[in-house]
Amino acid sequence: MPIHLPHVRLSIPMLLSAAEWAVFTLYWSVAAKNSSPAKSAESRNSRRVHELLVNLALLLVVFPVPGSPSRRFLPDALYVVCAGLCIQTASGMLGVWARRHLGSNWSGEIAIKVDHRLIRSGPYRFVRHPIYTAMLGMFVGTAIVSGQLHAALGLAMAVFAYWRKIRLEEANLRKAFATAYDAYRRDTGALVPRLL
Repeated sequence: MPIHLPHVRLSIPMLLSAAEWAVFTLYWSVAAKNSSPAKSAESRNSRRVHELLVNLALLLVVFPVPGSPSRRFLPDALYVVCAGLCIQTASGMLGVWARRHLGSNWSGEIAIKVDHRLIRSGPYRFVRHPIYTAMLGMFVGTAIVSGQLHAALGLAMAVFAYWRKIRLEEANLRKAFATAYDAYRRDTGALVPRLL
C-alpha cells in the first residue's frame, strides 16, 4: 500500500530504501565523532559543492519530481525491488566496514589528518575508495528499487559528485603520501577491485 504525501507517493519498497538511508546516515553521524583533527582540508566551498550534489542526488533518487510523469527504466517487479534492496544493504555494510578500517583518519571533507596513515587493510586492500563504492552502490540500489527515470537522474548526479571527489582526493593523497600512494594506486582499483 503506497503512502501519499502532498505531491509525493512512496511505495513500501521506497520507504524501506529511505529507511536504510536514514539508518546509514545516523550511523555515519555517530561514527564521525571519533575523527582526528585535520592538518589540511579542502575549501569550504569545495565541500559545499559535494554536499549540494549528493543531497540533490539523494532527493532525486528517492522522490519523484512533482508534476513530472513517472516513466520507468526498469520493470515494476518484486525480483527487481528485492535486488535493489539487497544491493543497497550490501553496499551500506561495505561502507560501515570501510569506515571502521579508516578509524580516526575518516573525514567527510577531503583532508589529511594529524598523524594520518595510509590505510591498506580491510576493503582498502582491494580498492582505494570503498566508501565511495558503497555510497554509489546505495544509490544504485535505491534507483533499482524506484525503477523510475528521476532515480536514474539522481544516480547520474551521484556518479558525477563522487567522480569529482575522487579526483580531488587522489591529488590530495598523492601529495601527502607520494611514492607510497603511487604504489598503492598500482595495486588497487579506485572503486572496484582489479581482477588480476
